[in-house]
Amino acid sequence: MHTMSPPENQRQLSPDLFQVNTGTSEPIYRQLIEQLRRLLAGRQVAAGDAMPSVREVASALGVNPMTVSKAYSMLEAEGLLVRRRGLGMEVASQAQGSSDLESRLELLRPGLERIALEARQLELEPRAVITLLTSILKGK
Repeated sequence: MHTMSPPENQRQLSPDLFQVNTGTSEPIYRQLIEQLRRLLAGRQVAAGDAMPSVREVASALGVNPMTVSKAYSMLEAEGLLVRRRGLGMEVASQAQGSSDLESRLELLRPGLERIALEARQLELEPRAVITLLTSILKGK
């Protein structure tokens, strides 16, 4: 099956845009949805960008294509993605990233709340957790 290339002015996003964590209770489709929301908020993905195909993402992540399809369908229902016949999915024109620092930080809150709970359960000092997070953020 031949898929058409996106128009020259449209950026084709790579299937490695997404990462999944199978060691969490959060469903994979939900992880994909949240990742795209964060990428939009951080302006790493822009309106008009062509999404990788369901098959490409499923293959790259080693997950069932129906999982990726569910995430794409939910993102389409939210108005973040639009389906272009013969071209696949693309980021919707109204899907604007928020440059507001507070809004972007709020997207981190659920994950940070889980980390804080786990740190308290492990009886870790806040300073040690912050040091580890800083190290991770710096890629060390």
